This record gives sequence, C-alpha cells and structure tokens, in this order.
Amino acid sequence: MYDLRFAINMEVEGEGYYRHQAQKNRGNALHKVFSDLAEEEFRHAALLRDCEMGRPFTGGDLSSNVFDGLSDFNAETKASPEQADAYRLALDMEKKSIELYEKLRAETQGADEMFEFLIAQEKEHYRVFEEILKLVNRPNEWVESAEFGTREEY
Repeated sequence: MYDLRFAINMEVEGEGYYRHQAQKNRGNALHKVFSDLAEEEFRHAALLRDCEMGRPFTGGDLSSNVFDGLSDFNAETKASPEQADAYRLALDMEKKSIELYEKLRAETQGADEMFEFLIAQEKEHYRVFEEILKLVNRPNEWVESAEFGTREEY
C-alpha cells in the first residue's frame, strides 16, 4: 500500500502544480489546459483513494481532451524560458506517473483496469506537453533561413 499512498500524494502534488500553472497563465489559452489537467489529477487521486479503501473501479472516461476549445491557441505565442521549464517539469511528472502506474499494475491484484485507465490518461497528458513544448520551441529551432532545407509543417 506504500506505493498506492505515494501515487495518491503524487496526484495531489500534480493537481497543485497544474492549478498554480493555471493561475500563472490566466488570460491565455494555457489556463484551460492547466485547469483541465488539475481536474483530471484530482479525479485520479480519488480513484486511487477508492482503490486504497478496497472499492472496485467502476470505469473512467478516456474521452476527455484537454485541447478541447483551444482553437484560439496561438502557436506564435512566445514562451519565456521559465514557461518552457514548467512544461518540461510537467513532462517529467507525467513520465514518472506512467512508470509508477505500470509498476503498480504489475504488483496490485484486481486493479489492472484502473491502472490501465490511469496509464492511458497520463500518456495523454504527456502528449499534450510534448505538443506544447514543440509549439513554443519552434521559433528557437528555425534559426537558419527558411529558404534552405526541409521544414516540418505546423
């Protein structure tokens, strides 16, 4: 149960981190991304608490998409180094969550479905931050003239 308690604490910390980032990004499209991620981390902690109490997993909704409603997300937005570091830290947090849930899935009897759900959720979060980092780093990667060389579309 130690790992389960650790996982709950990790989700609570993740929720707090994402809420803090949502506050810092108030007034731009990333506010919604971070707010939605905080809500998902909150729900993950609740699922883990239920598991800790011996309650059965009743299923979860994998259809949530933190990019819903972000049609106004501007790829040209300049990110400060501090923001890029926040996204990298979030990537690292999500990677650790995936690794922990894969370990718990292997060690915990009767909770495979819940851990599969959590792994899928955390992989989606990881993908979100990979895309955000790609968008904010794109201007830094286009150092040479766009006239020469092959460029990836975005």
